[in-house]
Amino acid sequence: MQSSNRILDDLARVASGAMSTVAGLRQEFEGRLRDQVARVLLSMDVVGRDEFDAVKAMAAEARLRQEALERRLAALEARLEAAGPSAEK
Repeated sequence: MQSSNRILDDLARVASGAMSTVAGLRQEFEGRLRDQVARVLLSMDVVGRDEFDAVKAMAAEARLRQEALERRLAALEARLEAAGPSAEK
């Protein structure tokens, strides 16, 4: 019986070692893959998230200003039109 327990203990140790090895390989693979993807993205000159968010905020602000100017222009045109043809000259 003791021989059987010894075999099971050995098998458990081998399985545990194999699992540790697999976990280590997985971490190494993920690290290398992450590095490779970062290199490819750098070579493609892709913008980062911070830059993208900054430009997005600037575009939103520009859009708000444009809409305000359009409303202001429409109001001025309406006033000019209401003043009659003599005001246009």
